[in-house]
Amino acid sequence: QVQLVESGGGLVQAGGSLRLSCAASGRTFSNYAVGWFRQAPGKEREFVIALSWSGGFTSSADSVKGRFTISRDNAKNTVYLQMNSLKPEETAVYYCAASRATLEIPRSPATVGSWGQGNQVTVSS
Repeated sequence: QVQLVESGGGLVQAGGSLRLSCAASGRTFSNYAVGWFRQAPGKEREFVIALSWSGGFTSSADSVKGRFTISRDNAKNTVYLQMNSLKPEETAVYYCAASRATLEIPRSPATVGSWGQGNQVTVSS
């Protein structure tokens, strides 16, 4: 298992930017694809964006294309989520995730092997 610890959430105004970080420890982090999910109150956890183990392939939800960027620094065992032009409806708890298998991209909760603790992001209107 990979252990994930997130940081960087908080309150931001609509249209603003925020960057989340996710520090990994445990099994070889660079062997796993990583991603971010979010869960708003009363809603199911939804896929946001993911990045392959090599960093060469990205997959994202249509709603965040062009605004959110995922990156990883394998030397620091850290994943980043840069969020720009944030909207109030994107207020949620954001979760960092690592894939359950090396070649699998975590695009659904079923494909996730490890979760971060979650980090609140609140976008005010």
